[in-house]
Amino acid sequence: MQRLDAYWQTRNPLAQALRPLSWLFCLAVQGRRAAYRGGLCTGHRLPVPVVVVGNISVGGTGKTPLVIGLAIYLAAQGWRPGVLTRGYRGMATHWPQAVRRDSDPRQVGDEAVLLARRCGCPVVAGPNRLAGGRMLVREYRCNLILCDDGLQHYALKRDVEIAVVDGARRLGNGLCLPAGPLRESPGRLRRCDLVVVNGTAAPGELRMDLRPEQAVALGDPLRVRPLAAFRGREVVALAGIGNPGRFFAMLRGHGLRLRELPFPDHHPFNPRDFVDLAGLPVLMTEKDAVKCEAFLSDNDNWYVPVETLLDPALLTQLEQLMAGMSHDG
Repeated sequence: MQRLDAYWQTRNPLAQALRPLSWLFCLAVQGRRAAYRGGLCTGHRLPVPVVVVGNISVGGTGKTPLVIGLAIYLAAQGWRPGVLTRGYRGMATHWPQAVRRDSDPRQVGDEAVLLARRCGCPVVAGPNRLAGGRMLVREYRCNLILCDDGLQHYALKRDVEIAVVDGARRLGNGLCLPAGPLRESPGRLRRCDLVVVNGTAAPGELRMDLRPEQAVALGDPLRVRPLAAFRGREVVALAGIGNPGRFFAMLRGHGLRLRELPFPDHHPFNPRDFVDLAGLPVLMTEKDAVKCEAFLSDNDNWYVPVETLLDPALLTQLEQLMAGMSHDG
């Protein structure tokens, strides 16, 4: 049987059967949000601006690449950003904790290590966003916090909310879990400050694009190859991300002939996953590479970093929202 998320793009019989559960889920989410808005639950504010980048749907939308792009941009504008991430599936026994380029993704999560390698600023992981934010301010003197995910984490008050939408899948069938892919109802987007679409944007939305860079060899970041060098032979495309199809389509768009191997998001890769791939070049995402490089570094295993291209209108609107916020935190 297919995974449940395979039924989330249409209002098929299974999705319709699950709609009563979807209504209950939406009511619970709306009630929780109302409790924070009404003061029944307490949200806490940090002494510096907080920008949350999240989504209202499960699965990959591109929020982590957007956080990376924004961190680089804001640092160039004179801010001292720090990135806050949950550390999803990390097995660390204490939180929050600082994440370094060489941190173990099994302890702090794969996305946290990717952020530490690409953002060029301090990264802290932990399920308690408030504690993690305080650590960034106290120990690293960050004067702006970028939250990777956390749109629904209302215990941490925010100054700017950015929702990311996948340009191909959009909001699926428009239903909340488990009948559809949504964490909140579609109307939640209207309450976000900015809606950024990874791909083709509709009127009123802002666009971002992910452009692949050269393939980088696992274990030897100085060894790179253009994607065009892989044309003419079968290539294994491996992805354990929220939307593997986007990665595969990107590679096919560069003329590569693929043997596709999708895995669940945050899959804990091990050598057994690669036993039948000998003799073929393997291309994977950078998020997957941080987990595989410890045991996989022979000559034909590569990852493909992406560059985040931001709509100038997005940067202009973000600057307008942050006008008057202090750099002196």
